[in-house]
Amino acid sequence: MDPRSPPSGDGRLFPADPRLWAVLALALVFLALAAVFLAAPALGALIYGVPEPDGAGRTALRAIGARDAALALYLAGLSLFSTRRAVAIVLAASLVIPACDLALILSAGTAAWWQVALHGVSAGVLALTALWLSVRGHAA
Repeated sequence: MDPRSPPSGDGRLFPADPRLWAVLALALVFLALAAVFLAAPALGALIYGVPEPDGAGRTALRAIGARDAALALYLAGLSLFSTRRAVAIVLAASLVIPACDLALILSAGTAAWWQVALHGVSAGVLALTALWLSVRGHAA
């Protein structure tokens, strides 16, 4: 059996399927965001759309980094070892993240338009990727 070819009907992603690479790229983006929040919380606050907190508030920013790292690892692991459906479900469920992020920054009133747009784009990418994975077959 050629590992680049689709397995017989089990719904797994395979190297020739561009959806695998899209999910892995998305995982890398979340891993990079995690690194920013963990290593440079002030930059993370700027990206997120909140003022840089002092003291224990930086812990909350680092928690965002840990959340993003976990999401990256879920996506990578599922895309490599599980089914398209499992990845799509996790992506769809992960829409809670940008939805809550949007609610938080809008209620804080501290975000610029581009920070709001960034969370909106994040939601759109998660939703579209989940839908793309839900389509049977693969786009060549």
